Amino acid sequence: MAAAHIVRIGWRTMDILQALDRTRDETLGHFALGEKDLARSYGPGKWSVREILHHLADAETVMAERVRRILSEGRRVLWVFDQEAWAKGLDYPTMPLELSRDIYRSTRAGTRYLAALHYTQHGHLEWVHSETGVRTLRDELDKVAAHNEHHLGQIRAALGSATR
Repeated sequence: MAAAHIVRIGWRTMDILQALDRTRDETLGHFALGEKDLARSYGPGKWSVREILHHLADAETVMAERVRRILSEGRRVLWVFDQEAWAKGLDYPTMPLELSRDIYRSTRAGTRYLAALHYTQHGHLEWVHSETGVRTLRDELDKVAAHNEHHLGQIRAALGSATR
């Protein structure tokens, strides 16, 4: 059995595969929310739950591509992801949520598969982020779970404000 793949998610420390599974499961549950809850926001001028879910699907694709490039093409510069441009260009308020749900689900499955195979053995492989500099495959896989958890916190806050 492989050694544990530990990642820090907010205040939690857990196995990377557990973190990927837990954030996936919670995120997928939110795709089934009703329109009223999908329209909620965690603060004035902030993204709605619907927009966050679209963003999570798009961010998954960007990070999944990075993981694949790191494993296949070696150390190279990979460019920053302009999330605001994607939200505007892809028209998050009107984009079908089912489309993003399916993209999120399948992309996360691929990332989880690669994490199980490569986190320990190839986690040291380096790449260069266009803004933050040298990072590793392990850093990027950790970021997939941590980024997802960050946005789940925003969704929880948005939905929690409905009960106040």
